[in-house]
Amino acid sequence: MSALLFPGQGSQLVGMGSEFYNNFDKVKKIFNFADEKLNFPLSKLILEGPSDELQLTQNTQPAILTVSYSIFKTLIEEFNFELDFFKYFAGHSLGEYSALVCAESLKFEDALYLLRARGEAMQDAVPLGQGSMIAVLGSNTADIIKLIDSIDKKDKIFEIANDNAIGQIIISGNKEGVEFFQKELKQRKIKSIPLKVSAPFHCSLMKPAAKVMEEKIIGVNFKRPTFNIISNVTAKNEAEPERIKKLLVEQIYSPVRWRESMINISKLSVKNFIELGPGKVLTGMVKRTIKNANCFSINSIDDIKNLKNEFKK
Repeated sequence: MSALLFPGQGSQLVGMGSEFYNNFDKVKKIFNFADEKLNFPLSKLILEGPSDELQLTQNTQPAILTVSYSIFKTLIEEFNFELDFFKYFAGHSLGEYSALVCAESLKFEDALYLLRARGEAMQDAVPLGQGSMIAVLGSNTADIIKLIDSIDKKDKIFEIANDNAIGQIIISGNKEGVEFFQKELKQRKIKSIPLKVSAPFHCSLMKPAAKVMEEKIIGVNFKRPTFNIISNVTAKNEAEPERIKKLLVEQIYSPVRWRESMINISKLSVKNFIELGPGKVLTGMVKRTIKNANCFSINSIDDIKNLKNEFKK
């Protein structure tokens, strides 16, 4: 049994998806459609850059969606993968929108609109330079939660933003709070690394963005997904459209429970984890968390051919 995984922010790079764009008219149409719906040359930005502009949150989010969706359509329509080959879909943060589009719960054009707005709202929620994020390495999630709860915070904000994998936890909050927590970690000889981000994602500071997005998400039609969608917020399968909407709003300021999501999927007899989109971040997380998982990253036509050959064995 297989699961499709869809990457989130941080996986983007100039030129992502270019091989698919250059070889398949279907992909060209998807890229051009995105340009038309956003009234913005997104495809040029994806294929040619500049990188600084692609890194802007409001551009990154629809860009990654466009590439992931293009690869999915290539997999199904050009290489004739049977849809029943897949059982579960999961996306990391914005990747959940990609999963919903591919599972026919959300129209591609509606997801483009929502992610463009989501990126802008998240960027605007906290003034530049006032938020911060760090990666905590080699620690147990329960121990980090216990440490956070034990500290008198006052006006300091530091919260778990992503529980990504065994030994990889992301902390988000205001700059003062995250720097304070990093010192606490250092005293305990726990390794942490600052992240280059434009805003403190997935923490309570994002609640203004959630409020903005609630109004927009309510106005968009969602259908019941054709595949099992694992929610970032609950780490469980969610199928009711109104419930999905509510969780997408909560997702903006809630931790991404990726480690739990992958563990829960693996308990449902899923052995194959296939990442569709730029980079190999998600398959790396799966390998750290699920022993003996078969992981595949689809970034090229050869990757698809290799996947097909693998399942012919």
